[in-house]
Amino acid sequence: MNTPGAPAIRPLAAAHLRDALTAAADHQPAAALAALMNIDPASWTAIQHRTAELGTTVLDLLAHCARNGAAS
Repeated sequence: MNTPGAPAIRPLAAAHLRDALTAAADHQPAAALAALMNIDPASWTAIQHRTAELGTTVLDLLAHCARNGAAS
């Protein structure tokens, strides 16, 4: 659900974020970084905004995935 006035995450950026989290869960840091680097600046800002609303950061999400693996 989008908050009015909040920046939007483009679908392709969401897919790149999913790929980064999956790569982190699979212990492939280079692939995770490559996926993050493909996120456009506006979507990156939106992702940071959204994670901050949830009380976390992208780095924390990546670390969580790396520690706990992929969700089944």
